[in-house]
Amino acid sequence: MVSEENLKDVLEETESVAAADAAVEGEAVAEDAAKELREAREELAALRDRVLRMAAESENFKKRMERERIAGLKYAGEAIFREMLPVVDNLERAIGQGIVSGADAEKNLAALLAGVQLVLKSLLSTLEKFEVKPVESVGQPFDPQKQEALTMEASDTVPANHVILEYEKGYYYKDRLLRAAKVVVSSGAAVASPGK
Repeated sequence: MVSEENLKDVLEETESVAAADAAVEGEAVAEDAAKELREAREELAALRDRVLRMAAESENFKKRMERERIAGLKYAGEAIFREMLPVVDNLERAIGQGIVSGADAEKNLAALLAGVQLVLKSLLSTLEKFEVKPVESVGQPFDPQKQEALTMEASDTVPANHVILEYEKGYYYKDRLLRAAKVVVSSGAAVASPGK
């Protein structure tokens, strides 16, 4: 039979084994928890680093785009000016043709006129490349949206409220009015005075 003392010893031994097992289990759980915490911290650090890199990359992209936009605006007219340089060259040539030594004045004037006409043709061609087109005015009905009336004159050949003469051409840039045409508008046929 089992004595009470033996029973106590067995109980104490069982309790100490259970406590040791619990301590070992607790240590294992603590080690597992510490390991999981370490892994979570490492993952958090990696994610934080990744987010910081992405933020820096985004900021660098914004700065680069802003620099390119500013450079684009700064040099936006470059193509237009490059196309206009031949016009300057042609004007210089026309002026040179107007001053020919030993030739008579009529020949000089004819050469100058021919040169200036070529320059005008070249300039109009350049403007067309950039979608700058003249406003058609002469003979057309007066339109205050694209023409500015400087004066009105009587005309037997042009109907009332139609453009007789253009002092300054108007121009469109694409579909926008760049400059209104300055025109003389017909007031209709001249009315004869009853006393004449």
